[in-house]
Amino acid sequence: MAEPAAASSEQLLQRLEWTVLRRLDGLLQGDWRTLWRGGGVDLADLREYQHHDDVRHIDWNVTARMQQPYVRQFLEDRDLTAWFLLDLSGSVDFGSADVTKLAVSAGFVAALARVMTRHGNRVGALLYGTRVDTMLPPRGSRLHVLELLQRMRQPRPRAAQGAGGSAGTSLAELLLGAENTIKRGSLVFVVSDFISQPGWEDALARLARRHDVVAVRLFDPMEMALPDVGLVTIEDAETGEQVFVDAADPAFRARYEAIAQEQEAALMESLSRSGADMLELATDDDLLDALMRFADLRRHRARLKTPRRFPAAMQRARPTTAGTGAGAPAGARP
Repeated sequence: MAEPAAASSEQLLQRLEWTVLRRLDGLLQGDWRTLWRGGGVDLADLREYQHHDDVRHIDWNVTARMQQPYVRQFLEDRDLTAWFLLDLSGSVDFGSADVTKLAVSAGFVAALARVMTRHGNRVGALLYGTRVDTMLPPRGSRLHVLELLQRMRQPRPRAAQGAGGSAGTSLAELLLGAENTIKRGSLVFVVSDFISQPGWEDALARLARRHDVVAVRLFDPMEMALPDVGLVTIEDAETGEQVFVDAADPAFRARYEAIAQEQEAALMESLSRSGADMLELATDDDLLDALMRFADLRRHRARLKTPRRFPAAMQRARPTTAGTGAGAPAGARP
């Protein structure tokens, strides 16, 4: 972070192009078609209607013969447009080890954006700090990807604490901004740790009904369990509020973990109801392995023609999960 933003972005992109992109080319994109089905003109298949489908795709002739609704599936146009909705709030700039969630987000965006733009597709972005402060229209060049990475690395102001209580990330504002900005059916990546004020669930569900939405959830293992580090001052990354706690107290750590687990379950339920796919990226995970798993899951879903939620058995197994909703212990950062 001490280097100039442009130089750092160039180095990151060069490293990913050598170590990631050549293995992802063809796996995620293919030379001619994408893995994602959408608003194309070539008919791919017919299947039974599901609750998240667009009624405009119902094939009424087949529906009349089969006595139940069927919808048409089309191959996605070759000029796919992808949007990155990037949460760059204070809680994202955290990592318990050497890698922060922001660094994971930058690596993911760089890899996916270059895979897509190398095949003539376009990528755009909405960036959120304390508000939606940047909109990059869809373009398809390498320089555009570098500009996006440079904008991600620019420092953003911290949210102020209001008189009526602590302020924080409002993910609903980012999603509503996307709803008003993205008119054409697109592939939308919502990259966030989903530590936010409530109210974003309905906005995400509306976005998923119009677009192919992937919720990319960033997390750090420490967000689920505090280590035994004794007396420590913890600062809220969103507002700057500080609290002095005794992390050596087993009862305190147990309460912390119980609240985190409860809000983790609520977050997973909200994401499941939204109809969006979900990809989890941990700060201690390998980015390439995570992207490979994601590509395999997308292919599996396309073969089985399942709803947008991945089968639970195919989710990556890990001993603990991370990340919470608004007001969770994860809002406090040691």
